[in-house]
Amino acid sequence: MKTWIVTGGAGFIGCNFVRAAIEATDRRIVVLDKLTYAGSLESLRDVERNASERYEFVHGDIADREAVRALVERTGPQAIVNFAAESHVDRSIDSPGEFIETNIRGTFELLEAARALQQRRRERGDDSARDEFRFLHVSTDEVFGSLGADGAFTESTPYAPNSPYSASKASADHLVRAYHHTFGLPTLVTNCSNNYGPFQFPEKLIPVMLLNALEGRELPIYGDGANVRDWLHVEDHCGAILRVLEGGAPGSSYNIGGNEERTNLEVVDTLCAVLEELRPAAENPALRQAGHDRYSDLKRFVADRPGHDRRYAIDASKIRRELGWSPRHDFTSGLRHTVRWYLENQEWCRSVQDPSARRRIGLGDAVAATASSSAAGGSR
Repeated sequence: MKTWIVTGGAGFIGCNFVRAAIEATDRRIVVLDKLTYAGSLESLRDVERNASERYEFVHGDIADREAVRALVERTGPQAIVNFAAESHVDRSIDSPGEFIETNIRGTFELLEAARALQQRRRERGDDSARDEFRFLHVSTDEVFGSLGADGAFTESTPYAPNSPYSASKASADHLVRAYHHTFGLPTLVTNCSNNYGPFQFPEKLIPVMLLNALEGRELPIYGDGANVRDWLHVEDHCGAILRVLEGGAPGSSYNIGGNEERTNLEVVDTLCAVLEELRPAAENPALRQAGHDRYSDLKRFVADRPGHDRRYAIDASKIRRELGWSPRHDFTSGLRHTVRWYLENQEWCRSVQDPSARRRIGLGDAVAATASSSAAGGSR
């Protein structure tokens, strides 16, 4: 059975991709994950239960050279799909070193292991396995920096990262490109817009606003709430990655977007409206106890974070044109699906959060000292 290694497969996008890959292909999926705060085996319990013969979990760090090379040598994968990353902008402001270690050094170790695998196949004359192999690196639209009121990022947009997070991802993208052009490694890079959907760790914009609202807590919004993001349902993102793996040209990059631009304030307002539909405020004792009649009453604006990009937008015409991909979810129906999932999976929400810690939704102690809860601005 042919194997794909999926790094970061216990995280938000990774666990959704594992499900999509098992359903859409006959590949054996080996997940490598460090299980940091944002990764949980609870997000893969159903996979372990229903597809155990095609699924293996390995606890490990992509920056651990010996562990990565041993895994690649043992499994001889036909693809490595790299989701593993530190991905929260606010955390990168607090602790940039962790982002350098995982996002840059970790990607380097994966590339080196893949290069060694391909060299062994070349020496053995195993041309079919060598030619079939793909290294797909999952990146972000944040590497392109901030847009003005018009335009959208294309695959040829110059990189201009503005946070330690986006700079570390940009560095990794450049490494991946270099390994194709220097060593002939068949690499692919995808740059996606903001994802939302099931299993997203509760510190990103949509899940944290949803859970705060259910608990009658404030909904803190950075600045004036007018920062714009293009929103993409995670299932559409996973479908696009599968399409790139199947038909993408080695050495290429593909932008993946939902063509669903919204301001952060619009996202929160839509979320409150959907929540009112599915869990009316009048039936929520936590909201009444907080002295409010509507979820929207919980909104408040807080100081903006440093280097907060004003607008992102993705031009996904290349992947539509070359690979025939397009998203299936519009934002409103996708958000309704997401809210319903969280309402039906409260036990998962409790299991992945440390009950002794406050929910982290923005900058650390500096913001917490001046606000009862910190601010949410973006989502990955």
